[in-house]
Amino acid sequence: MADRMQQFISLPAEGPAKRAATERRGDFHEIHGPFIAAKASEQAARCAQCGVPFCQNHCPLQNNIPDWLRMTAEGRLEEAYQLAASTNSMPEICGRICPQDRLCEGNCVIEQSGHGTVTIGAVEKYITDTAWERGWVAPIRPVRERAQSIGIIGAGPAGLAAAESLRGRGWQVTVYDRHDRAGGLLIYGIPGFKLEKDVVARRTARLAEGGVRFVLGVAVGQDITLEALREQHAAVLVATGVYKPRELSVPGVGTGGVVAAMDYLIASNRVGLGDRVAAFEDGTLDARGRRVVVIGGGDTAMDCVRTAIRQGATAVTCLYRRDRRNMPGSLREVMHAEEEGVTFEWLAAPKAVLDDAGGRVRAVRAVRMRLGAPDASGRQVPQEAFGTEFDVPADMVVKALGYDPEDLPDAFGHEGLKVTRFGTLRTDFRTMMTSVDGVFAAGDIVRGASLVVWAIKDGRDAADAIHKWLRAREAASDEASSSARVAAE
Repeated sequence: MADRMQQFISLPAEGPAKRAATERRGDFHEIHGPFIAAKASEQAARCAQCGVPFCQNHCPLQNNIPDWLRMTAEGRLEEAYQLAASTNSMPEICGRICPQDRLCEGNCVIEQSGHGTVTIGAVEKYITDTAWERGWVAPIRPVRERAQSIGIIGAGPAGLAAAESLRGRGWQVTVYDRHDRAGGLLIYGIPGFKLEKDVVARRTARLAEGGVRFVLGVAVGQDITLEALREQHAAVLVATGVYKPRELSVPGVGTGGVVAAMDYLIASNRVGLGDRVAAFEDGTLDARGRRVVVIGGGDTAMDCVRTAIRQGATAVTCLYRRDRRNMPGSLREVMHAEEEGVTFEWLAAPKAVLDDAGGRVRAVRAVRMRLGAPDASGRQVPQEAFGTEFDVPADMVVKALGYDPEDLPDAFGHEGLKVTRFGTLRTDFRTMMTSVDGVFAAGDIVRGASLVVWAIKDGRDAADAIHKWLRAREAASDEASSSARVAAE
């Protein structure tokens, strides 16, 4: 046990042991082992206990990081867990998949001073995994039950976070999802080597045991209408995420062997969960024995390249039009991918997909890029370097260019649901309510494609807004009833 903090001068930064690349590329298990208690305490004791904690300020959930690091260093693990869980609905999930290098750890004061960051994510994972093992994760037991119910569309991180918060206040909660398992992106989008699925399953099981009802395999707009949900529930929360893939606009994009990233990842995760997937069994979504090219530079692209390695691809190449420093994905993920054998072609963009005589992809024609002047967003604009075309051999091409919102007014059959010019749902930023009375929205469907930690924050905020709105309606109803009684007397 650490007897004092601020040990960053004498203790180097050290994360949990990482499995060798040759070992981990053969399976879908998480790549890091767990901290042992002594190591977690030691690493937590490196925290400088800053007066202005930049780690906390750069966490979307404003987690009380310095406080639970100190508790961990002092061996007060149950208190550390309770504090972590007070601001985060899924701390063990964030500890695994948050890009800490861009958030808390990247803004750690001792990292900025050259001493190496505190391993915040690994300690967060350790605290919560220990809490599950020792039975500290309490079931949801509302102090009082409330009669009214809330319907949540989407069982991803925003929907699950909102469900936990609302159920904890006693509201009756039903979560609808078009997939056959709850978890959304956590189950079907993120590979097991980043987030093993039993970690998600125990969270959804806790919600179900606490009284949250899950209705799965139900697509709103097809199997049930939004209006029907409004009639059944006092409030509805839309937390569908964004899953419409951005298209690759080059000649040959319709060639056989060109697949969408989410289709590819969902198939891989389903197989890992024991499902039979026809498109995987016939080879359409299986990279085994193929030369794979992934186009994109975000976290989804990193998930795809590392999945292809584990499926037994003979070569995996990632094409990204900017350089390493300007990629949107986590640099840690790039490092893991390179260790596992992925080749990165930086400053390279696709020009065409080339096919063979049978109509299947044989190569991606790419061109070298250079970064020009910044645009309105401040990012340098990639510009084509003429005469630099080159071909990358490929038997399979995965499009990982990001996601846009689906057309929810059309999908839900409700023209009153207003959207922004980006296609995201338009909400009142103060109430989180959409243009339809009693229908709220949170997560990526409002924010645009973003991080799981932001979805959790938005879900918790939406729960607060819904609770406040329903309580105000109850108060108004009680006042009206009281006035009617007085008038009758």
